[in-house]
Amino acid sequence: MDIGVFIPIGNNGWLISENSPQYKPSFDLNKRCVQKAEAYGLDFALSMIKLRGFGGKTEFWDYNLESFTLMAGLAAVTEKIKLFASTAVLTLPPAIVARMATTIDSISGGRFGINIVSGWQAAEYEQMGLWPGDHYFAERYDYSSEYVQIMQALWANGSYSFKGKYFTLDDCKMEPRPAHPIPIVAAGQSGRGMEFAAEYADFNFVLGSGLNTPTAYAPGNERLLAAAAKTGRDVGAYVLFMIIAAETDEAAMAKWNHYRDGVDKDALAWMAEQGGKDTNADASSTAKSINLPAGAVNFNMGTLVGSYAHVAKMLDEVASVPGTKGIMLTFDDFIVGMDEFGQRIQPLMECRRARMQAAA
Repeated sequence: MDIGVFIPIGNNGWLISENSPQYKPSFDLNKRCVQKAEAYGLDFALSMIKLRGFGGKTEFWDYNLESFTLMAGLAAVTEKIKLFASTAVLTLPPAIVARMATTIDSISGGRFGINIVSGWQAAEYEQMGLWPGDHYFAERYDYSSEYVQIMQALWANGSYSFKGKYFTLDDCKMEPRPAHPIPIVAAGQSGRGMEFAAEYADFNFVLGSGLNTPTAYAPGNERLLAAAAKTGRDVGAYVLFMIIAAETDEAAMAKWNHYRDGVDKDALAWMAEQGGKDTNADASSTAKSINLPAGAVNFNMGTLVGSYAHVAKMLDEVASVPGTKGIMLTFDDFIVGMDEFGQRIQPLMECRRARMQAAA
């Protein structure tokens, strides 16, 4: 099973709290994080794309780097780890992104892939005059389908003509073509999002669920497997979890409760307002899931809190869920968290033992 890290491209990571570590993103921070991940044998690193934050007292995600240029830089200072950049499909034409991916494929020697971000926060795009209107909520996976078709055709053939609802290409040329396959990652949680992933993606992110409930996300895997069965494609789940670890369960839980006590209510209110604009979103959609009140302090992602041994045991439980091909991790403090994971947690994980022994 793959293990990856969701790197801190935005300020303060994934904790919307005044009590959590406060930091700004930088190339140096992300380089340190990814180089540690590579040294500890992790398989991939992924950076999101976020174009407008939530504000509040913490200015949450008001500071963000750009995903493709960051990953190009990281490709030049790493050797083995796979790197995924995210494209916000409303902001960059697919033929340009196809060429950008080919470039980073060359820099990395075949370690690059793309995460498709269809977009759920209208304000990110309205500020630049790029939001098509709220009708886009219902069309975004159709738009993304054309987008990926174009990229894959250019990678395969070096030229492509296309006339769709959203894009038109007239003998569009792109050489050189990538020397290696460019995997596609998606993150749709709704039924339509799962259909898109089953048709076009190699992996789809599934949101972990709850506090210390490592297998509660299993229904999401089942929906993805059912969608993939209809297309006959092998699409694996990458499951997102936050790790908060310490020497003891009690010490780790004290940190988690401290973060929750400091929740930035103004930032959460902004997120809730944006998430509520898609009035047709079903209960499983990303916008609905991340805004549930119980755990909005960290987007309601699955959260594993405990001693190093307890967290290792819970991650082994995650790995046991059918359809799980990988876990993508976030931490409260990324540099400390990477060291704790690499030195204190991963060596205790049964699901990683064979791979670690082979690497040694």
